[in-house]
Amino acid sequence: MPETAASRPASTILLLRDGANEVEVFMMVRHHQIEFNSGALVFPGGSVDAGDKEIVARSDLYSGGEALSEAERGFRIAAIRETFEESGILLARSKGTGTPIDARRAGEIADAHRVALNEHKISFLTILADNGLQLALDTLVPYAHWITPEGMPKRFDTWFFLAAAPPDQLGAHDGRESTDSIWLSAREAVEGGDSGRFKLPFPTTRNLIRLAKQPTVKSALDHASGMSIVTVMPVMTKTETGRQLRIPREAGYDGEVFEVSQAG
Repeated sequence: MPETAASRPASTILLLRDGANEVEVFMMVRHHQIEFNSGALVFPGGSVDAGDKEIVARSDLYSGGEALSEAERGFRIAAIRETFEESGILLARSKGTGTPIDARRAGEIADAHRVALNEHKISFLTILADNGLQLALDTLVPYAHWITPEGMPKRFDTWFFLAAAPPDQLGAHDGRESTDSIWLSAREAVEGGDSGRFKLPFPTTRNLIRLAKQPTVKSALDHASGMSIVTVMPVMTKTETGRQLRIPREAGYDGEVFEVSQAG
């Protein structure tokens, strides 16, 4: 019997803003040459790395994480770092004043360091320390916890977070891991997945459907704050037309058994 691949800790953020009539979420198209979810429309995020754990040990580089465990801090730090790498949006405060950095300052930091960070020529810890920043861990609200099914060659243990996008930080894809970026409503994203306009991973679709029920950013954050997070590790079986995924009904995704085509 083949050995089950270990799941890698990872994080992702659903960055939200209020649109004209619906909540909008920032999403990106993964580069077609990326090994995992190539070409898919996804939220910014990625694996927890050693540098994130180094920041965990530097409590002067973040705020709002006092009640969190080291592992929980690591997931949130990774989420903010990956979001900055992939979109340029930075959830941080000035160390001196405790006030959130504005779009102009976030843009300056991105222009100066984002390429070097993505090329591993500078660490996120150094960027934070040199610019007098503290990551705003308390702006992230846990939304979901998904683990890739057993039997898959590449597996992730992923925390999904909600966060209100900082005012006027619009975000832009990096051109490396992602080739396009867009603000759109959860409803539009799901409809695009159904029509074939977008390629949506199964967890992304389920979380978009859940998000679409909320009319405003505040209601989405309030709803998430009151939720009990149930870990989801789908049990996958093959069918004649694709795959069948079974998830815990108590996870709150309006069902337990879902049919997924091979193309999805």
